Amino acid sequence: MKREQLLKYLFKNGCIVEREGKNHTIIYNPNTNLSSTLPRHNEINTFTGRKICKDLGIKIINIK
Repeated sequence: MKREQLLKYLFKNGCIVEREGKNHTIIYNPNTNLSSTLPRHNEINTFTGRKICKDLGIKIINIK
């Protein structure tokens, strides 16, 4: 999946960018008080995308 597609989904579910790193973006979910790292690749592995959603405590994104 595209990184932008995953970011859009995370923002829609109430997540925010905590900080930007050189290789990763730290995403924070204030509703669950959980955070996760998002790699700065154009393409995100499906497994990684699902793991990020699980780490943030939101419904796992449906991949088409």
